[in-house]
Amino acid sequence: MTDRAPVPGRTPDRGHDRPAADERGPVTAGTGWPGDPATSATPVALTAADAARLARAAGGADELDACASVCRACPRLVDWREEVARVRRAAYAGERYWGRPMPSFGPPDARVLLVGLAPAAHGGNRTGRIFTGDRSGDWLFAALHRAGLAASPTSTAAGDGQRLLDARITAAVRCAPPANKPTPAERDACRPWLVRELELLRPRLRTIVVLGGFAWQALWPALAAAGFGIPSRRGAFGHGARVELPAVAGGQAGPLLLGCYHPSQQNTFTGRVTAAMLDDVLGAAARHAATGAAG
Repeated sequence: MTDRAPVPGRTPDRGHDRPAADERGPVTAGTGWPGDPATSATPVALTAADAARLARAAGGADELDACASVCRACPRLVDWREEVARVRRAAYAGERYWGRPMPSFGPPDARVLLVGLAPAAHGGNRTGRIFTGDRSGDWLFAALHRAGLAASPTSTAAGDGQRLLDARITAAVRCAPPANKPTPAERDACRPWLVRELELLRPRLRTIVVLGGFAWQALWPALAAAGFGIPSRRGAFGHGARVELPAVAGGQAGPLLLGCYHPSQQNTFTGRVTAAMLDDVLGAAARHAATGAAG
């Protein structure tokens, strides 16, 4: 048997329309998948307590991403993400699926952080990169590029050369959930990864773009646990919602939170989200990160 992972997104050769049986299921850590932060020696969280302990102990973003990418703390999510990787969608029958929790993407000292809900079953769960491989990612990366936050307007697969520029993307829940709906217990079990990421980003973080109402609600307890100042009135989620986090104990001002409707296929098809709306929010995020003025 082999754990060799073909480059995600590559069109299979004619006559090899289906992957070999030993290539079904999640990618084993350290077997050559582009951008895999984990190795065979990376510790695996089997419970929520394990996840909290390993997240707290992570000394940097690389270690945090590695541990998060092999987490098995939520049995329902583990079963679902791995079943999707085994069965696959017909359009991607010839591709290897990532099938593991999603590492964050972008530099570890970014001044702009984007926080989404969770990876898509046939998007990030397939490609190994968050917000890559589906229409939502097409819209988001094009907008990031227009805002000067991505090197390319497209992101097709891990290892495609895409780079984020002073921006990082993460998710409140790292595994693809059934029906895109994680349970409250799964959200809470995943929170320590987000808390530690916020702690590591905190010295330079200037702007947080929150994609959707679920992420908006999930972010507040993570911010508090990471030591950020929390305003007395948080404000309701909405596209263009703005909340300036207060300074803590006389320190520098906290980051600016900006709400952004999720560029889901439903939202973009119905016009609830347009390219101009994404440009407004991401442009404001980039300006505030660079100058302190969102405009």
